[in-house]
Amino acid sequence: MPSGLGVPEPNFNLGVGSASHAQQTAEIMQHLEPVVLDNRPDLLLVYGDVNSTVAAALVCSKLLVPIGHVEAGLRSFDRTMPEEINRMLTDRLADYLFTPSIDGNKNLLQEGVSPEKMHLVGNVMIDTLIRLLPRADTPGFLEDLSLVG
Repeated sequence: MPSGLGVPEPNFNLGVGSASHAQQTAEIMQHLEPVVLDNRPDLLLVYGDVNSTVAAALVCSKLLVPIGHVEAGLRSFDRTMPEEINRMLTDRLADYLFTPSIDGNKNLLQEGVSPEKMHLVGNVMIDTLIRLLPRADTPGFLEDLSLVG
């Protein structure tokens, strides 16, 4: 059943919780690999820059499943941030790079990525905000999501 935001329940829940970056990434990979092998997707979309993003990209890359990275090309240029490492690795592994902005394309070009891999699609976070913002004004919305205490 979809949540109050219209997001359906996932088909698969890997059941991975918080841990160190290495532990969490490894556990995601261990749990995801059999799902990918059993389902053999034509393409796996990964989003953003979290540990599950790079873990899924690594699994699919090794299983020769094409990868699309949504929010590709974003850079903070701060390699002390774990998210920056995740972004850079995922972009290198991805077959399709879905960028939110022109600067994402420029960053990828500066890193030597082929322009044929890049697809400027806009910012899906902003698109989602615009789509859902009217719902935030409906009576009882925050209570329905248990956001009012």
